[in-house]
Amino acid sequence: MFLIFLADFSVIKPDVGLLLWTTIFFLLFWFVIGKFAFTPIANALKKREEDIRGSLEEAENARLEMSKLKAENEEILAKAREERAKILKEAMDTKASIVNDAKGKAKEEAQRIVTSAKIEIENEKQAALIEVKNQIGLMATEIAEKVIRKQLSGVDEHENFVGKLIDEIKLN
Repeated sequence: MFLIFLADFSVIKPDVGLLLWTTIFFLLFWFVIGKFAFTPIANALKKREEDIRGSLEEAENARLEMSKLKAENEEILAKAREERAKILKEAMDTKASIVNDAKGKAKEEAQRIVTSAKIEIENEKQAALIEVKNQIGLMATEIAEKVIRKQLSGVDEHENFVGKLIDEIKLN
């Protein structure tokens, strides 16, 4: 064993045996390292690459989903705005309709009150005219009675006058 240390060993001038054994050890080392180190490292790198690719796909899917949700939100907001505008328009139309109906009913009520007042005034006027005519008739009758009494002082004159009046009434 000590003989190996006594041999002429120089790194600068390699021996064929040394070169052969170095190559065999290197290939054996390379095979062992490849089997136990490079394969797990390569597998870990492939797994990491697949994880990164999966994460990128998930991120892309999430981005697409977010853009879809954003588009749906915009659509929902647009529909909500449209619905709000429609409701406000209906409310304004209803308000205008109610106001117009109230104005129409108020005008009809005012017209009815004015017509009723005119009719009542006309009735009162007719009643007053009738009352005045009755008063005038009574006054005229009293005046005529007084004038006739004065003119017809005797009973014979009264009877002749009443007979003439009866004849006039029969003719009419």
